[in-house]
Amino acid sequence: MTLSARELGFRYPSGGGVEALDLDVAPGEIVGILGPNGSGKSTLVRLLSGVLPPATGEVRLGGVPLGALSRREIARRVAVVPQEPSFELPFTALEIVLLGRHPHLAGIAFEAASDLEAARAALARVDASALAERPVGSLSAGERQRVMVARALAQSTPVLLLDEPSSFLDLRHQVELFDLVRALAAEGRAVAAVLHDLNLAAEYCDRVVLLADGRTAAAGPTAATLTYAHLTRVYGTEVYVDVNDLTGTLVVTPLSGRARARLAADSPRPPAAPRA
Repeated sequence: MTLSARELGFRYPSGGGVEALDLDVAPGEIVGILGPNGSGKSTLVRLLSGVLPPATGEVRLGGVPLGALSRREIARRVAVVPQEPSFELPFTALEIVLLGRHPHLAGIAFEAASDLEAARAALARVDASALAERPVGSLSAGERQRVMVARALAQSTPVLLLDEPSSFLDLRHQVELFDLVRALAAEGRAVAAVLHDLNLAAEYCDRVVLLADGRTAAAGPTAATLTYAHLTRVYGTEVYVDVNDLTGTLVVTPLSGRARARLAADSPRPPAAPRA
């Protein structure tokens, strides 16, 4: 199922939002949504998932306008991993994951054995089976994030939206998560992921969209978009962009003030003008 947006716009009363955004995410691909803080990334996720109604433009799922679908119908098509999940009730990790099965239940029916099996399988896929019976409030931030990813997997949707899913994960679990996301895309899911880590985006995303001030600053295949020119303009800082000798993907390294000063000192100076 293809997720698409055209001329998407939304502004908060206090300022900020997005304007005139176009996006397509096809089955089998991972599209990275990148940009500095306040550029509109999380707002875009809320619009794509129907949490916010667009002021302008339209979102479509498989060609069907998002506004024509009920919340349950949307939840059967789109699963979201939020940036900072909050848990107000003393649920266990397994109970949180089981919430992902609710869009597929009829009326107020209780979960069946198949739903429990799907929830446990989702926990296993994110290496969190050992957390199943633990109260979610007792988990670390990284463990809670893995539980939220499992909930999205249990939801069994053709579209997956990830809002900074690796924020609280250690290096091993970042790699395992995105290897899993790559496998989900290979199974036919359409995946859009908000990312701050440009190297994860370079390694895993098929295409990326760079946002700045709520607008698209650059978009296209990952290697063609994560360039020095685009990144320094969008992020407002110096970076070093090279190719990883092992993988052939890009490596992006921010340059510290000390590194920038050293480069400036080593740069050849233009010849002095001849004296009259």
